[in-house]
Amino acid sequence: MLELSRVILADDHAIVREGLKLLLSTVDGMTVAGEAADGDTVERLLRETAADLLILDLGMPGVNGFQFIRNVRAAWPGLRILIVTANLEPRSVRAAFEAGANGYLTKSGDAVEFLAAIDAMRCGEPYVAEEVRFAVDHHGRQDGFHEPKPSIASPVELTRREQQILTLIPHGISTRDIAERLGISPLTARKHRENLMRKLNLHSGAELTAYAIRLGLSAG
Repeated sequence: MLELSRVILADDHAIVREGLKLLLSTVDGMTVAGEAADGDTVERLLRETAADLLILDLGMPGVNGFQFIRNVRAAWPGLRILIVTANLEPRSVRAAFEAGANGYLTKSGDAVEFLAAIDAMRCGEPYVAEEVRFAVDHHGRQDGFHEPKPSIASPVELTRREQQILTLIPHGISTRDIAERLGISPLTARKHRENLMRKLNLHSGAELTAYAIRLGLSAG
């Protein structure tokens, strides 16, 4: 088990930092070594303190997305980095881990999951919030699907994303799988699908599948 005792909280919202401090106060042996509301302060605190865990919001001023994680990882290779963000996009989850993050939590999660992530950090294990775990569960799976190109001759004008989703419909895959393949959240995929059915005046998945097949979109 890793010795994690000194934490830097990095979020540009003071109320979020206060909430995280309250949760961390219930964890034995952990203290907040510093707080930051921007990227420059994060780097200064990392230079000045012997922190071993960084809890980081990617939406802060001065944090240039995933490159910031890469820079921190390169400068402090032994540091554990736990992302806590409102970003639910699957591609962001994967990019964060590829950049060097050790965990990814969503701000819509609960306290139990936060504490579970802290335990995982101490055990040297990665942690992904249940809400976005699907984004990495099947990452790297080769099953013949690629992001479809929007080249559908539909009599009703559709957005690029609606055309992409319509292309996937004949494959019989779930909304969650569609979201994973297109790098969007399941909620966003469901909304696009609902808009698609409304535009086409369709009322069921079967009708939507039949419509796609009539346009020549096969499951092959």
